[in-house]
Amino acid sequence: MHTQRKTLSTVGAVSAAAALGLLTACGADKTDAGAAPAEPSVPVTGTHWTVDSFTSGGKKIDAPGTKAYVSFDKKGRASGNFGCNGFGGVAQIKGDTITVDKIAKTEMSCGDEIDALEAKLTEALNGKLKATVKGDKLTLTTAKGDSITLTSEPPAELAGTKWLLTAVVEKEVATSLPESAAKDGKAHLVFDEKAGTVSGNLGCNTVNAEAKVTDGKIELGTPRLTRKMCDDDVMKAEQNLVKLFDSTVTYEIEHRTLHLTGKDGLGLDAHAADAADAKK
Repeated sequence: MHTQRKTLSTVGAVSAAAALGLLTACGADKTDAGAAPAEPSVPVTGTHWTVDSFTSGGKKIDAPGTKAYVSFDKKGRASGNFGCNGFGGVAQIKGDTITVDKIAKTEMSCGDEIDALEAKLTEALNGKLKATVKGDKLTLTTAKGDSITLTSEPPAELAGTKWLLTAVVEKEVATSLPESAAKDGKAHLVFDEKAGTVSGNLGCNTVNAEAKVTDGKIELGTPRLTRKMCDDDVMKAEQNLVKLFDSTVTYEIEHRTLHLTGKDGLGLDAHAADAADAKK
């Protein structure tokens, strides 16, 4: 499958209506009149908020296992993904109220269940929302009483994370790895910054190499590979991945997504494994 490689914003940046601030923590002590509200324990801006559940008409619906999320930045933008489609919009914060409008999103279909939930979440997010923060939890409540419950999720670290390889990138066009290579986290890389190495599997063969990490760059050494043969499509993808070695690549982490880019626009995309997948 070929897709245009995404930039750091899931959807193109939208002009900001106002800068975002921090929400007043739920239950925080009131200060003297005119004093600034107390900051919450977890800031709303700059945080990746994973959607846990959605309550509509008193019925709770758990988010699908697709890592739906919302984030707000200090330039007045809301962005994220509700399980299938990326979205972006304008956001304003006043006190404990977040107002989101001008939402634009991609238009893919991922099945009736996810499509229906996305439609409800999009409708709920659009407009004025009462926001409360408790610890690492954020609750957004609409005027109708529907609510979205979210949890802050820290970004993945380059070193020590099991990076599941998802696509080979050639000049900004990402081609998904063959299913047999990506299945059960077979194709993956793990960087050990202290040892200065990277190890893993490129879809067919295991690989080990030196890896010197500096600010935004990784100097990859000569790869040491096993000599198995696999299906032609797997071998083709692996051969492209091998070309990233013996060179210096740039890296960028977008929360739990890793982008490596080498010479001539060749690169790879990978996603941080969840705890269960990391043990495989």
